[in-house]
Amino acid sequence: MKNKIEAVALRYSGNVDDAPVVLAKGKGVVAENILDKGKEHQIPIQEDPTLIELLSQLNINEAIPEELYQAVAEVFAFVYRLDQKQVKN
Repeated sequence: MKNKIEAVALRYSGNVDDAPVVLAKGKGVVAENILDKGKEHQIPIQEDPTLIELLSQLNINEAIPEELYQAVAEVFAFVYRLDQKQVKN
């Protein structure tokens, strides 16, 4: 049986949010739509099945708990590095 695709989109705005917030999440077609929208808007996508499993337990608009700060910080660092590479090109 084929594994269903899952996706979680996070938002973080330092002047608005105390911590990253779950913006969207879903499985199957919903996950594909989340990924398609991300690609359409050139939002970097990182695959991390373990983190997706943890984040998918949260509700939409729910801030991530402190236990996930380190893992999510690594995702944001990944995004930052990609942004810096694009600026240089």
